[in-house]
Amino acid sequence: MPVLLALGSALVYGVSDYVGGRASRLRPPVVIALLAEGALLLVTVAAVPLIEADGPTAAAIWWGVGGGLAGATGVLGLYAALARGNMTVVAPVTGIVAAIVPVGVGVALGERPGLLAAAGIALAVVAVALIGGIAGVGDQPVERSTIVLSALVGAAFGMLFVAYSRTGDDSGTWPLLTARAGGTPLLLIAFVLFRRRDRTISIDRSAVPVGGVIGVLILVANGLYLWSTHDGLLSIVAVLVALYPVSTVVLAAVLDRERPSASQVLGMATAAIAVAMITIGA
Repeated sequence: MPVLLALGSALVYGVSDYVGGRASRLRPPVVIALLAEGALLLVTVAAVPLIEADGPTAAAIWWGVGGGLAGATGVLGLYAALARGNMTVVAPVTGIVAAIVPVGVGVALGERPGLLAAAGIALAVVAVALIGGIAGVGDQPVERSTIVLSALVGAAFGMLFVAYSRTGDDSGTWPLLTARAGGTPLLLIAFVLFRRRDRTISIDRSAVPVGGVIGVLILVANGLYLWSTHDGLLSIVAVLVALYPVSTVVLAAVLDRERPSASQVLGMATAAIAVAMITIGA
């Protein structure tokens, strides 16, 4: 079950990244990120207290807030990177860093996946590298500044994955709400700062629907990932979630005609093998 939940989370994360990246090419990334955060806030405030009979634990509060800060930082940076670069390159670079961070933390905390699962984890990281064209066999030029920004975004997402995994099995869905205490103020401050520099930045009513869709997608992806951490090893579920660029690349190829390179096709095939190895070995 944790493997299926993590893969479901990866699928939804990838779709949200595609939608957010497309929207950020038409409007300022900070506006799209803030609208998505607003949708997250409204849904979680309305739903979580009705779902949970007990109040949040201390771990759900503090790790949730930390996860919200990391997630909001990652989303804002990702949309900025996607707005300036090719989706089929930016998303995978964030994915490989987002995989390495929680795997390293999981091993440091004493997690020891089985031999087959460990080999699958390593292969999954290679798959993300191939999809990103950063393993030396890609045929798409990539600006160094875009790679750096994408890597920083991946680190933020990796910290989000770690934070949610530390909330505890008894946290329920509270971290999805407490995360808003970190994410919402951060994005509001970012919006104010960006608007001071550029007065043309404003909340466009026509962008509200797409922001709402992105927010709901992120909420579903976060929820599936949080659920997967209750029964699965961080080093396994996080690396599976980090395969989210696959769906972003596929959507960009189908809808935007961003033709995948040979390395990206090889990477997606490698990802399928890695998932099978992790599933069998988990």
